[in-house]
Amino acid sequence: MIDPKVLRDDPDRVRASLAKRGLSDEVVDRSLAADAARRAAIAEFESKRAEQKSMGKQVAQAKGDEKAELLARTKALAAEVKAAEAAQKEAEETWNECLSSMPNLTAEPTPAGGEEDFALLETVGEIRDFAAEGFTPRDHVELGRMHAAIDLERGAKVSGSRFYFFTGIGARLHRALIAMALDMAQANGFIEVVPPSLVKPKAMEGTGFLGQAADDVYRIEGQDMYLVGTSEVPMAAYHSEEILDADALPFRYAAVSPCFRKEAGSHGKDTRGIFRVHWFDKVEMFVYTTLEEAPAEHERLLAWEREFLDALELSYRVIDVAAGDLGLSAFRKFDCEAWIPSQERYREVTSTSNCTDFQTRRLDTRGRFAKDEGGTSTGPIATLNGTLCSVNRPIIALLEQHQQADGSVRVPQALQPYLGGLEVLTPVHPATADAVQA
Repeated sequence: MIDPKVLRDDPDRVRASLAKRGLSDEVVDRSLAADAARRAAIAEFESKRAEQKSMGKQVAQAKGDEKAELLARTKALAAEVKAAEAAQKEAEETWNECLSSMPNLTAEPTPAGGEEDFALLETVGEIRDFAAEGFTPRDHVELGRMHAAIDLERGAKVSGSRFYFFTGIGARLHRALIAMALDMAQANGFIEVVPPSLVKPKAMEGTGFLGQAADDVYRIEGQDMYLVGTSEVPMAAYHSEEILDADALPFRYAAVSPCFRKEAGSHGKDTRGIFRVHWFDKVEMFVYTTLEEAPAEHERLLAWEREFLDALELSYRVIDVAAGDLGLSAFRKFDCEAWIPSQERYREVTSTSNCTDFQTRRLDTRGRFAKDEGGTSTGPIATLNGTLCSVNRPIIALLEQHQQADGSVRVPQALQPYLGGLEVLTPVHPATADAVQA
């Protein structure tokens, strides 16, 4: 959640941030009213409690009729204290609900608007001219069939739509990309982690995934547990209810896990192939650092994502995501979008977000800071996340960008050691005009 001090001291900043996201600022007035009611309820309860304590001392010293009157008042006051305590609790809950429903603030450079209102930061690599090479590029579905790498029909038979099998060289590519991503993360000082894929509601709530993204989350029926859509969730909760030594930050983790998403609202979108699916594996970078260092760390995460895409010799662009497309917890977000030849457009393959202290406040993670005058104090710290490799989308980009006229696929040099030295992937099935999996 956002810093309550910002809401109280600079509500116009919060209103402006909501406007950039395209959201109503009604929650600001509601939150301020809830805060005022909460403070009033606290004052009322404390006043009644103080009177009750004072009355207790008077009763101990009183005698006769005076004591009887005081006892009667004490009984009535006890009921008033109980009512004031209940009112305080209700006011606290209303205040917390208001704060929890409010998205993070947005960074000054973040563009206003929705999905199409991003700011283009850089384009890397040239778009390959397949026409000049004399052939029309195949899509990853056809290439996956030719290489016996992606089995969509059996995925649908076994699990339903938006599921698939990686087979043969597809499974090897999956393993190779994860290994390459983890090696790069380790070389850059990340601690490798395999987190649980099932989490309690607090982890989901704390990361903001039970807010506007709740419809996209799988809940286990009969259990108060959720399947994660990203290992950002368990990693943000990893240090929940802890106080971390600020001098030891940053803590950098590289978590590899399966991810599960309902893809609610995507009916009819990207139904062909493995771009938008219900399950995929991902290597996620997750960082705890100070608020002051968070912007620089965000740039470092982007640089590591670009290092991975450069190693795969992909053409891509970097965008500054618009406020309306940030998600609940992000303060600022950069996406790397690879060129997909069959679609003739750029599509997201990696993303990195600075969540400032939004998640750590919700999950009660703080830092212990040394004070200039001696001693220590506790204060908020930041979390950041960045996708190093969500395996299915890099596979799409690799197959399509590095394909040859005969359906073979060139293997980038950096990936070759992870595939036993293979330089070219050779098709095992011939190309046909109608042999395309649904």
